Amino acid sequence: MRLVALAMGSAGLAAAGAAVTLATAAPADAAKPVPKVRELVVFKSGAAVERRVRPKRGRMRAEGRRCAIGARTPLAALRAIRPGRTVLEDFGSCGRRPRDAGGLYVKRIRDEGERRAGGWVYKVGRTTPGLGAADPSWRLRKGARVLWFWCRQSGNCQRSLAVRATVSAGGVVNARVTGYDDNGRGVRIEGASVTIGPLEARTDASGTASATLAPGRYRVRADKAGLVRSFTERLVVE
Repeated sequence: MRLVALAMGSAGLAAAGAAVTLATAAPADAAKPVPKVRELVVFKSGAAVERRVRPKRGRMRAEGRRCAIGARTPLAALRAIRPGRTVLEDFGSCGRRPRDAGGLYVKRIRDEGERRAGGWVYKVGRTTPGLGAADPSWRLRKGARVLWFWCRQSGNCQRSLAVRATVSAGGVVNARVTGYDDNGRGVRIEGASVTIGPLEARTDASGTASATLAPGRYRVRADKAGLVRSFTERLVVE
């Protein structure tokens, strides 16, 4: 991953889908509170941290210096969820020059760091943005979904899953699983494991898994080996 970073620079990496953050001076945030977002951090092992967090303006250490991070940025959301020790690499700006082409690269979270063409990547919604995660133009909105995951191949990451569940008569739940590439293009995923409350089902060729549940409140999540697990969704069966 380092070779890609040095060859392309942070702007190129962000466009390619790598987790490069432009370390620009934190802008003056609006007086109103920063809205909460949903965040999911998925590790190579499949372990994950998922919470609603309120991103906070502050500083993060990179190579011995403390770099300014704006409040409404994906990097501030990562800082807020506290996934474990995060190591950043500084490519030359560290909050000093807003238009500097350098930036911060998320090099390691916990014990999982860059390796060849692999490394940490983020998505907002379904796509990998063409912006660094600390770019001052970011204004994360209430309920935005921020996903961080370890990408095996920069610029061509494994798909991230999303699950949508609906309920029909008799408590029949149909959960449809879609996998999204770096550009947000989705395909139905066959063979995904869908956890629906206490039950588990596999998706068919149409990407759909079904189960019958008693009335109640449930959580739904999709996983598949080699892909990035979905956010957890809430479901009410009446």
